[in-house]
Amino acid sequence: MEVVPSVESYAGPKDKHVWLKWTIAALVAILNGYAAVMMYASGEWVFALLDLVVVSAGLYVFMNKKTYAHRYIFPGVAGMVVFIIFPLAYTIGIAFTNYSGSNLLSVEQARDYHLKKSYKVAGGEFDFTLLEADNGQFQLLLNQGEQTFVSQPLSLMNNKARELAVREGRAQAAPQLVELQVATAETGRKSAPIRVIVEHRTHLSGLDLVLPDDGTHLTLSSLRKFAAQKPQYTRLMDGAVLKSGVVIKDSNLLRDNQTGELMLPNGDTGFYQYIDEQGQFVGKGIAPGFVVSVGWKNFARIVTDPGIQAPFLQIFVWTVIFSTCSVAFTLAIGMVLACLVQWEELKGRGFYRVMLILPYAIPAFISILVFKGLFNQNFGEINMFLEAAFGIKPDWYTNPFLAKVMILIVNTWLGYPYMMILCMGLLKAIPEDLYEASAMDGAGPVQNFFKITVPLLMKPLTPLLIASFAFNFNNFVLIQLLTNGAPDIIGASTPAGTTDLLVSYTYRIAFQGSGGQDYGLASAIATAIFLIVGALALLNLKLSKADKQL
Repeated sequence: MEVVPSVESYAGPKDKHVWLKWTIAALVAILNGYAAVMMYASGEWVFALLDLVVVSAGLYVFMNKKTYAHRYIFPGVAGMVVFIIFPLAYTIGIAFTNYSGSNLLSVEQARDYHLKKSYKVAGGEFDFTLLEADNGQFQLLLNQGEQTFVSQPLSLMNNKARELAVREGRAQAAPQLVELQVATAETGRKSAPIRVIVEHRTHLSGLDLVLPDDGTHLTLSSLRKFAAQKPQYTRLMDGAVLKSGVVIKDSNLLRDNQTGELMLPNGDTGFYQYIDEQGQFVGKGIAPGFVVSVGWKNFARIVTDPGIQAPFLQIFVWTVIFSTCSVAFTLAIGMVLACLVQWEELKGRGFYRVMLILPYAIPAFISILVFKGLFNQNFGEINMFLEAAFGIKPDWYTNPFLAKVMILIVNTWLGYPYMMILCMGLLKAIPEDLYEASAMDGAGPVQNFFKITVPLLMKPLTPLLIASFAFNFNNFVLIQLLTNGAPDIIGASTPAGTTDLLVSYTYRIAFQGSGGQDYGLASAIATAIFLIVGALALLNLKLSKADKQL
């Protein structure tokens, strides 16, 4: 009797461990939920939102039977969102802010930073020694001239334990009052090393020492001193009324306890500033600042600020010239060498192929550093040869024109093997009949090269040449390792060099600015670079007709 398989046997394997799948999904949801809450609590709400969106979408795709087919492409899509789309959107968002080395915090963080400031008042300054007591406790010994005071044995927590205890509510964040006594004799206890003071600095900073005579309060001012101090600023939660009758209702309002002046966060500048009797901002902003939206200001600076506009245009023109010349030189050399090594009458063609491809096999950063030594103005082999042969020593690193020539020479050396390999492969596709027919007409090798080889290679090479142009447009490693943008452009208000490309110029603005890292301006320039490279990518698609295939 023939057994007919049931329909269920063709329905696919059933999941026999549904509980395990749901348990793993629940654990993933709980862990990522906790991570999102921690990121949000630390002020990184953007990353918390990204985490929730990606993980929620992943759980929906993997746990829903209707989206079974999407499980295979979801990791790629998630990777594109996390590593491409999100960084791009985040960079564009920063371009519309004043985010910089002096404006990193939120308003709340800047306010809390100011509230932690203090100033010294009458009562003096005391040198202190941390003494090791019994049972792992410590005593504080304070000295000021002939006056000596000592505390009772204290249990001090190290920095991590103290922060954790305050966070979990097991210890008070408010200052801990400690009554001092006049030291009548030597305690005979051993002094703790400075390392121990550093390890317990957080707890020591939370001590409020009270002198026995006049009740002066002392707080930690350095690793070796306690001083009479008061908070520099006081937060006025309920606002204040100015002498002019103007009512200020802002929970971020601070009062300077030294001068009695009031200050508020300025949403236009991103700094706390003092206000006058009419409530108008006066004076300079007080660092550190906070991040605020500035609209199109960073983009306008690129166009209107002479100290940015001129260097930007100069660097943009050089970037285009560098990319174009790099593609042209590497293509010309690579194509000629490809034709030579494919020449059947050339003996030892395999050896020549290997030798000519070697620059492509060596890591680029090693070759760049080698060339940096070769082009050294005083001890480089290139200048030593030129001086011996022609009596000249070019200033490769200080002369703007020669520095650009040097960069093109090095980049051509690094790039021609790639073009040669491409051309070697494409030459195989050219029919030999064309060359035979041309030879019958009396054409020579040079005529064949320009009339047959070049035209037939250029069409398939065009998309690759555009991709090479885009790569050289952002060739950060070459500039950073070889010249670091030098020589500098005179009169630029931002770090800018004559050999900088737009990408290295952006990097220097973001991380090497003398007046503080300007991430907002750097992001604006990075956005402009993205638009240019994006336009090249679209052009590449058009020329390769990839969009029609889609």
